[in-house]
Amino acid sequence: MTTTDILYQIRDLVVEYNTRAGVLTAVDHVSFDIHRGEVLGLVGESGCGKSTLGKALMRMIQEPGRITGGELWFDGVDLMQLSPGEMRKLRGSRISMIFQDPMTSLNPVQRVVEHITETIRVHEPHVSIKAARARAAELVDRLGINRNRLDDYPHQLSGGMRQRVMISLALALRADLVIADEATTSLDVIVEAQFLDLLKELREEFNLTILLITHSIGLVAELADRVAVMYAGRMAELADIHELFEQPQHPYTRGLLRAVPNIRLEDDELYKMPGSPPDLVSPPSGCRFHPRCPEASEICSRQAPTFHEHRPGHFINCWLYQEQEESVSLEASS
Repeated sequence: MTTTDILYQIRDLVVEYNTRAGVLTAVDHVSFDIHRGEVLGLVGESGCGKSTLGKALMRMIQEPGRITGGELWFDGVDLMQLSPGEMRKLRGSRISMIFQDPMTSLNPVQRVVEHITETIRVHEPHVSIKAARARAAELVDRLGINRNRLDDYPHQLSGGMRQRVMISLALALRADLVIADEATTSLDVIVEAQFLDLLKELREEFNLTILLITHSIGLVAELADRVAVMYAGRMAELADIHELFEQPQHPYTRGLLRAVPNIRLEDDELYKMPGSPPDLVSPPSGCRFHPRCPEASEICSRQAPTFHEHRPGHFINCWLYQEQEESVSLEASS
């Protein structure tokens, strides 16, 4: 993988929140790459920092949160050095986000057409209102919404249609990277299947790069090229989708996959991972997963492993596959 194939480089990213209980580190020294044209799935339990990471990639962390460390390099540009105005120009035009709940993300007093035309004209002020409306009509048509619904308000649309409006906002300026944050959470299974088919079509048509943030292993299996597994603010494992599903290395990844319902009903009971995710205000020492890990050793509670390349393209954060003096970090291998 050459540097020209990498669209986004994340290095040692740290995001913290000031809370009444103390400083909560939601993203703790996270490093990985997003390759051009791929779908990268980001999975993990609720509260592991997935959504915070997605917002941090767009520099949308608001008080009481803040990015306290790390580097964000998008297509060769150091985003941490950009002014707020320069970042606003980048959002939408180069990086877009499909938020978790379209009903709360869309302005209830704005019509659908106003959402889309405003997005277009803020970034392309030379475009007339008439031309922007024509582009909006063409876009919603492509996404399966009758252009007659452009003058509807969000509450007049179904959940699936609102989600398609959110996709249209992400595609209005042909962004290079689309971050989909739990985009199917509010959809029923039929609409979710339609949404997945739509994303596949749009990926092929627009050569989209997608970061798919989800808790659904099935969704990742359907769409992703690679999978990143996150636990308690840190990366646990990152690998090609087929390799990760066939040969998961991290005990947490194996637990997640075992907990997926098996349609063949080979087991009498659904596997439940013991324990609970840690409190990120006062996380356990060493490896964050060691209190729940069936394979933990003495060093796991004492010292944190590094996120290293176990074999080509397969990164892991676990002492089972690492010698303290011989680990190869992600930074050194990129």
